[in-house]
Amino acid sequence: MKQEKLSFLADNPFYTKRFAYYVGRRCRSSTIKDVAKELRLDWSTVKALEMQYMRAQLRRHPPRKPAIIGIDEVSLRKGHVYRIVVSDLVRHRPLWFGGKDRSEESMDAFYQELGSQASGRIRLAVMDMWKAFSQSTRRQAPQAAILYDKFHVLRHLGEALDLVRRSEYARLSGTDRRFIKGQKYTLLSSRENLTSTGRANLRRLLKANKRLSTAYLLKESFEQLWDYRQEGWARRFFDNWKDALKYQRLPSYEKFAAMIERHWEGIAAYCRPENKAALGFVEGFNNKIRVLQRRAYGLRDEEYLRLKILTCMLPAI
Repeated sequence: MKQEKLSFLADNPFYTKRFAYYVGRRCRSSTIKDVAKELRLDWSTVKALEMQYMRAQLRRHPPRKPAIIGIDEVSLRKGHVYRIVVSDLVRHRPLWFGGKDRSEESMDAFYQELGSQASGRIRLAVMDMWKAFSQSTRRQAPQAAILYDKFHVLRHLGEALDLVRRSEYARLSGTDRRFIKGQKYTLLSSRENLTSTGRANLRRLLKANKRLSTAYLLKESFEQLWDYRQEGWARRFFDNWKDALKYQRLPSYEKFAAMIERHWEGIAAYCRPENKAALGFVEGFNNKIRVLQRRAYGLRDEEYLRLKILTCMLPAI
């Protein structure tokens, strides 16, 4: 018996490629369960057809050699299980998903897969302040400047502010606590993102607690650091900001300032015109990954998640 392979059939011979691509397009905005229910197909069939569609996307849009990359980790589940995601910040698309954890060895795997010639063309690497990422980049792509992501830095500052809030709540008692209780989101959010009720609560909180008011104003002013175009002016701003911490009894802020001091070179790199990168894309892409993980909740198939992440910014086919 002779079998003939027909080019218009999907990997599952009961369906055509055209139908498989239709299923894949539907899964870009819906869960596998919803698409299976809509099309009256088995859950595993929809998943297999979507994976064929995503592989076809990657074949049609192969990644190019990057000049500016963004590096971040993704938590797969509880228990500190991480994978590394590398993005092309010029073309706004993910390049690589892999590694066994967020170690230096796992980061090396990306550069080895990319190749020494392509790694030598990278001029800027945007990352958080995780030591393994910077060490691997300095060894594998020594010509690349390292820039620490603004949003990760500000996240550390937000955590420092929350420690102030918690210490003030523990220090006070009785009715004095009522202004602080339940106001974590109000303090950590940008003022423009608050509702009118949130802004009113914020005004009452800052008026009632001097230490929290000082910490909040210091947090809001720190974002100016990324507005400077010359490193000397940025350094002067940071030194003045650090001097403002004296006698304020804010140990979490002093710890944050020491961390900035240790990583100053990678933060001040943003002042150089050639290092201007789409930092907003990094944070937006992280949010998109979290949405994909929620949509694929319960799935243990890491290859499926890898394809989802690598194709989430590609055009539909």
